[in-house]
Amino acid sequence: MGYSALFWLFISSCWVWGIGCRTVETVLGTLGKATVLGVPSEFQNLTQRSGTATWKRSMENPLSKEYLFTYNNGNYTNYKPGEILFHLSNFSLEILSTQRQDQQLYEYSITMEAHERNWQIQLEVYEPVSDPSIHILDWMLANDSCTVTLNCTVAQGDNVSYSWASSEASTSPLCTHNGSLLLLSYDPTNSILPCTCTASNPVSSRTTALRSSICSTEQQGSWRTGMLLLGVVLPIVILIVLAGVFTVAYVAANMRQPREQSPPTEDSTVHTIYSQVQRVEKPKSPCSPPGTDHPTCTTIYAAATGASLPPHSPQGANMEPMTVYASVMLPIS
Repeated sequence: MGYSALFWLFISSCWVWGIGCRTVETVLGTLGKATVLGVPSEFQNLTQRSGTATWKRSMENPLSKEYLFTYNNGNYTNYKPGEILFHLSNFSLEILSTQRQDQQLYEYSITMEAHERNWQIQLEVYEPVSDPSIHILDWMLANDSCTVTLNCTVAQGDNVSYSWASSEASTSPLCTHNGSLLLLSYDPTNSILPCTCTASNPVSSRTTALRSSICSTEQQGSWRTGMLLLGVVLPIVILIVLAGVFTVAYVAANMRQPREQSPPTEDSTVHTIYSQVQRVEKPKSPCSPPGTDHPTCTTIYAAATGASLPPHSPQGANMEPMTVYASVMLPIS
């Protein structure tokens, strides 16, 4: 007996006994995407004959249900406009943007003369997985064999499962494994490992491949070169940074010291002093003026320096020599 015959036998028993028969279906929804909750063709035919149907879903209180949509002989009411759509062609319900709170038990009910027919759908919502990444946890090269531990992870996704397999171009069972961790040993002369990691959940699947051999000669050489450069360049960079720090500190310390005031500048202006020395031959005899044949007075020229100006006092721009006349009486020997 086929499945269709069993199904119709089940429906017939419900009709005969007049009881409400319920069938549960599981539908997988993707987070953030549209999800369609459909009903089988048998329920579509029953809806057209009876003319009355409703979409409901369960609530936190098991004794309560939330009405989403009602249909009555071509007329319908949408209780969640903007969130759900009802398709008259097949009486299906479409959730426009599936969210985690939409993970509920949904029920499509047909009201008949003496009984009710129900089609129940359990909606399960999953976040799709992102592209997996392969990380090298540990590797060791010894006795011409490379032993490596790989870990496959994803950043997003619900109920994620991992599996390892060989690439399509290789039939080697080297990478066959279930789980995120893979421990394998292989010949390091192989330039490429034929391993791929697949991350999947009930609504999505993503695969990534191992790009190169971990213990290859090229990778070992690049690793040693990188360590050598690190050992040489790092001390030089540290020395340059320290020298820069000391230089900045020295300059800052000098800038904080108060400026020493410069010593007062000496007045270098030269002044001419005319002095006359008179021999006392005749008391109270005036001195002959300069330029006579027999002068009785002697003129003395001397240079004198002016008094120093106070510090930071501006000097005159047109400072001229100053002449001083003085008379000196000398006794006659």
